[in-house]
Amino acid sequence: MLVSKYLSEVVSAEQKVPGIYAVTFRSTGRPFRFKPGQFLHLALDAYDPSGPWPESRCFSIQSCCSDELLTITYAVKGVFTQRMAAEIVPGHQVWLKLPFGDIFDQGHDQSNCVFIAGGTGITPFLSLFTDSSFASYTSPKLFLGVRSPEFHLYASELGRAQAINPSFAVRLVVESVSGILAIADILNTSSSGSTFFISGPPVMIKNFRKFLLEHGVAADHVRTDDWE
Repeated sequence: MLVSKYLSEVVSAEQKVPGIYAVTFRSTGRPFRFKPGQFLHLALDAYDPSGPWPESRCFSIQSCCSDELLTITYAVKGVFTQRMAAEIVPGHQVWLKLPFGDIFDQGHDQSNCVFIAGGTGITPFLSLFTDSSFASYTSPKLFLGVRSPEFHLYASELGRAQAINPSFAVRLVVESVSGILAIADILNTSSSGSTFFISGPPVMIKNFRKFLLEHGVAADHVRTDDWE
């Protein structure tokens, strides 16, 4: 799929919890084209096709590829995302460049897949979970870790996913109640031969991947969303 540039209008921009924003965009031209699990580059400054692409940041695409609107969720962490929080309001226009990434395009057995997400790291998974192709997965599991109950922002998408695939099992781990995700427990409750998809903070991805490899999981059965 070719990478394209889209002048896009902000449909909605909402601070869900302190420091976490969800933004929905509509393309002002041709429809967005992407596949589940892919990501985009977002530029706040004007783009001149005769010049270079402006400063941008990468964000996972949260929405289903059949939806007209495109959604991202981001955390305010630095100067660029501080600008986003201040400037991205309904009606504002930005440039998006997409798609990038192939986490689900790499061949994998769709039986007993285990998805592990920390916080907003769930967003690339949601684009798969809400796609009709998710029905072809057999007994998929999600382990989602969030800081506290109000940071679980994804109940509607997960409900939609379970309607698409009734065998989909979701385990929510709330850090303020029961501690952080434990990769040892996840491995112990997973079937032999499972493929593990990991997305979240870089340290979590690194440590979980290392643990799985050290405990006999084949390298091609550990897939990470660590393009940052």
